[in-house]
Amino acid sequence: MVCCNPPFRAEHIGSLKRPASLLAKRAEFDDGKCTREELRKIEDEAITAAVKQLQELGIHAVTDGEFRRHMFFDGFHNNLDGMELVEKPSQELYKMYVPDVAGFFKSHAAKPASTMLCKGKLVRNKPMYRPEFEYLRSIVKPEEVKNIKLTLAAPEWYHLRHGEHAFDRSVYPSESEYFADIAKAYREELADLYSAGCRNVQFDDPILAYFCAQSMLDGMTAEGIEPSKVLDQYIQLYNDCVRDAPSDMVIGLHLCRGNFKDGMHFSEGGYEHISKKLFQELNAQVYYLEYDTDRAGGFEPLADLPQDKVVVLGLITSKFPQLEDKQELVKRIHEAADFVAQGNGISREQALKQLALSPQCGFASHAEGNPVSADDVVAKLRLVSDVAKAVWTDAV
Repeated sequence: MVCCNPPFRAEHIGSLKRPASLLAKRAEFDDGKCTREELRKIEDEAITAAVKQLQELGIHAVTDGEFRRHMFFDGFHNNLDGMELVEKPSQELYKMYVPDVAGFFKSHAAKPASTMLCKGKLVRNKPMYRPEFEYLRSIVKPEEVKNIKLTLAAPEWYHLRHGEHAFDRSVYPSESEYFADIAKAYREELADLYSAGCRNVQFDDPILAYFCAQSMLDGMTAEGIEPSKVLDQYIQLYNDCVRDAPSDMVIGLHLCRGNFKDGMHFSEGGYEHISKKLFQELNAQVYYLEYDTDRAGGFEPLADLPQDKVVVLGLITSKFPQLEDKQELVKRIHEAADFVAQGNGISREQALKQLALSPQCGFASHAEGNPVSADDVVAKLRLVSDVAKAVWTDAV
């Protein structure tokens, strides 16, 4: 049976362009010039307006735009006991084969100002994402609660970046023990979200897409690290994180190749490097994949997609304001469907049931966002909705 989610063919990734009023108030808060309550009031107003706008545009799987975060990966590790903030980290703490790490250190304007390392036993002792969900739940109709989508940090985020520096060996003698406590914390978080009514989550994970980059594969090999072994560890980590998730909780996974200032990306390489493991071994139902430029390769890896899973095609860029051609997008969706059909021995029409459409990434993976205006975001999301209606007669 084909996965019934995402429930709508027109999707968006999660982050939206933050309004100037929100950025200004957050700057005040960071400078100690306003209270958290005053900041939260502006956040609430901005989120309410964003949800209304998404619904009006036909994007029914709503998020809060990540308006309460500075970076897309905020919310998990920084709320986990045992993780410590490291200000002005030295290059020696990082693995320079990681594409975005190399990009940061090469850019005078983007060197990492801080990072986090595991210095103690990892324990989840408080809700992490539940407050974000609860506010969204309060502003939608009861029948729309199931459509709320929460975006989550990748569990292996700091491990790939820091390797042997990621955790204290006196606390965790082995990687397996370190990963086990991360997975336990995620299982607890997902259970808490489910109890609050959340039925749709999306892990944001550019790291898995980095395993498509030959530069990283070569760099890891040069350091005596077997990339396929690390990828297997990460897939097992994901499966351990979600193993207790109820069957009606949708687990989504978003992969991209970087979405930083001025539309900056960090890596290139097609999904053929990871597609069999990604689609057939990792226990997610929905994959949100970057496909707006040639750097993501062709649609051929979609032949590895099982019939009970869905791919959301990120054919529309969130990095720049120029609008894609509607008919070209329709053509590309059909091309993608042909590879899904080929892999499963089914018709194009059947394969289209396993596809949906979105921008390739969020519009603001970090607070400042991409070089697009609020009007540009509306135009892009309206295009997503219009193309979805043209391809899928059940898209509304």
